[in-house]
Amino acid sequence: MPPRSRTVWAPLWLSLLVCRTIAQLDAELTACRACPRLVAWREQVAHEKRAAFSDENYWGKPVPGLGPADARLLLIGLAPAAHGGNRTGRMFTGDRSGDFLIAAMHAAGLTNQPTSVSAYDGLRLLGTRVTAPVHCAPPGNKPTTVERDTCRRWLTTELTLLAPTLRSIVVLGGWGWQAALPALSESGWEIPTPKPRFGHGAHVELAPAARGHSPVHLFGAYHPSQQNTFTGRLTPAMLEQVLRDAAQAAGLP
Repeated sequence: MPPRSRTVWAPLWLSLLVCRTIAQLDAELTACRACPRLVAWREQVAHEKRAAFSDENYWGKPVPGLGPADARLLLIGLAPAAHGGNRTGRMFTGDRSGDFLIAAMHAAGLTNQPTSVSAYDGLRLLGTRVTAPVHCAPPGNKPTTVERDTCRRWLTTELTLLAPTLRSIVVLGGWGWQAALPALSESGWEIPTPKPRFGHGAHVELAPAARGHSPVHLFGAYHPSQQNTFTGRLTPAMLEQVLRDAAQAAGLP
């Protein structure tokens, strides 16, 4: 077997031996304790809580992806927020970044409602899934490179399991972009040389490198962090346009 086949197929098979469905992936991911610093922080936050949420039971565990197992479009963020996903147990739920993103997704026809406040609010993602390179809330919203690389097996597995239907990906932020490229390579897509550079509105089509995969459109967008949205670096119209372009490339109505 040539070297390229080994680098592509080994991670695929190792991942699939662990998780054969998205549901299994989500269940096993929530029990992960691989990164001591992240485990300590997420549990500390869940115990101490924020005053505004003092009467709530925090999730305090790794946060799985959100959306259907046959999604055609995947959004890749950074990591759960300490008092957002780490509190609610759902990606981009219960914080300002989630408010901004879900409203933009709804405007682009990718959700059934424009708000995401709790895991029980009836939100449904339409042909779309949301995930992250790191699944635990990090101190200061800054995972280390070791934590990023340790968590990558989950993203690689998720991409592999989504491969039969996945046609488009939007990466939110440069940090997520750098984390996504090696996961895409390991899960069966060609990464051009030189590597695609991140930018808002960046777009490149990745050729498949594994059997059963199709070409996938990779888009970049600024992360809907408060730093970006409060300063106007990212506006609703800017994010909505990238999401619409990605949805069209994915063949979503």
